[in-house]
Amino acid sequence: MTKVLVLKSSMMGEQSQTNQLIEQLLKQRAEHGFQDDVITHDLTMLNLPVLNADIFHALRGVENDSQQIQKIVQLSDQLIAELKQADLLLIGAPMYNLNVPTQLKNWFDLVVRARHTFRYTETYPQGLVDGVNAIVVSSRGGVHLGQATDAVSPYLTSVLGLIGIHNVEFVYAEGMDIPPLRENALKAAHTQILKLAV
Repeated sequence: MTKVLVLKSSMMGEQSQTNQLIEQLLKQRAEHGFQDDVITHDLTMLNLPVLNADIFHALRGVENDSQQIQKIVQLSDQLIAELKQADLLLIGAPMYNLNVPTQLKNWFDLVVRARHTFRYTETYPQGLVDGVNAIVVSSRGGVHLGQATDAVSPYLTSVLGLIGIHNVEFVYAEGMDIPPLRENALKAAHTQILKLAV
């Protein structure tokens, strides 16, 4: 049994190419005999809080009497527990204005916590999330891979590495808003999915 944590962050719902590719990957895994125990979060529906000073300090262990802040810390603890229990983290990360969706950034801001998912050392922070692999599915309206305009891939590689997730595979669907490129982009993404599902 493989524990899979799925994070969807597209605001397009069922019309989202990223969400459709995620479902295709899960389907292919099932067809190849994987027995996945899947937890799925549509981050656009969770209304995760935006990081502010009170939340930031509370997540670092500063006491706060506000029930609202305490609930946010409890939510952070819950999200971290889910992540640490997972074998596979499957992230849907469409590119919005050259970066990840705000909802996905909000999730990371609750999960990336000193002494919980990483710790500081004299050299470089050490990740505390062990045994979790990641697959990132990212659709883009244009073509950005390998260019300065792609902030999605470097950010996700870095932030996942910070917490100890270094085995990260990417599935790209680029040029989705460019009609001559769209069909081949989807074919390429499906080919990547087939390779990752075995």
